Amino acid sequence: MKNQDPQHSTDFFSRRDRAYEFVRERWDMMALAVLAVAPLCVPALGGALGGQVTTLFIYCILALGLNVVVGYTGLVHLGIAAFFGIGAYIMAILTVPMYPFQIGFLAATIVSVLITAGVGLALGAPTLRLRGDYLAIVTLGFGEVVKVTLRNLEQITGGMKGLNPVPPPGAGVKVAGIDLGLAFAIDPRWFYYLALVSLAGVVLAMRRLEDSRLGRAWVAVREDELAASAMGISATRVKLSAFAMSSAVAGLAGCLYAASLSTTADPNAYDFNRSIMVLCAVILGGLGSIPGTLLGVTILVGFDTVLAPWADSLIQQMNINPSGLILLSFSGWRLAIFGLALVLVMRFRPEGLVPSRRLAAELHEAHP
Repeated sequence: MKNQDPQHSTDFFSRRDRAYEFVRERWDMMALAVLAVAPLCVPALGGALGGQVTTLFIYCILALGLNVVVGYTGLVHLGIAAFFGIGAYIMAILTVPMYPFQIGFLAATIVSVLITAGVGLALGAPTLRLRGDYLAIVTLGFGEVVKVTLRNLEQITGGMKGLNPVPPPGAGVKVAGIDLGLAFAIDPRWFYYLALVSLAGVVLAMRRLEDSRLGRAWVAVREDELAASAMGISATRVKLSAFAMSSAVAGLAGCLYAASLSTTADPNAYDFNRSIMVLCAVILGGLGSIPGTLLGVTILVGFDTVLAPWADSLIQQMNINPSGLILLSFSGWRLAIFGLALVLVMRFRPEGLVPSRRLAAELHEAHP
């Protein structure tokens, strides 16, 4: 028995380490499973809170799309909000009553994703030779061009009013006696589950891509483009595929966003600030990390869309700020808190909160 004790102890620690590693790498799927049953336990998700959490899911999808270009491939992209807006407006054009198409949510989503991927290829093709600051300037400029174009093409995009009403998914379709369009219109939980299923699908697809030949090629180009080319990897094709995939996922997020709001909103909803917010979420969570990206969005977007309104409401209920002074409201300080948190994370944990193992090892080697 004494001879077996060390072996049993080794097996125990080995199983514990494997369990810890599994939870660390797959906690995002477990969190999605918990969120799937949350509406059954939290009645507030059937109201305004459900709409806020749905928006959070949509931003998670958008950030996962940006993570393909920035995290996996190592390219600087400051115009992801433009593709977000393109997806939303194409969805609206194909479904709103003022246009003759009205092809339905699913078909419009497929067309929007394909067109947005094509726009990503069109942007990526002439910019492949650019790196660093130059690529950042091009993508930033593209985002501003898209925003101004959406604003000025009033006869097509509705200008600052946007396009509305965007029909809910399943409008005019009945399943088992349930009018899906009406269900989506009156119960936020339907959109909640639609966004959650879409997010789970994107997460699973990204995990498959990580381990695929294409995913390994993205990482190889990020680490050393010259060495990757010497090994037979076409850096041009790899970068184009990253731009197309990122744009397609952002277009999907835009479709869900327009459908959930029943409008495209005005073009300013897809400005540079939106791109920077999503980029900060990816960096905060950890470049190239799916769980990190989800955590980064949850912290930043959840802080802005869920926590800040709740805190302001609580301050009003407690009559702390009866005169409505901005300095006594939580929202008045949220950007300062947000900036301070980013500074602290970048100072003490530059690889992000939940980095990929590869990137964490690279940064620790560079900063012993």
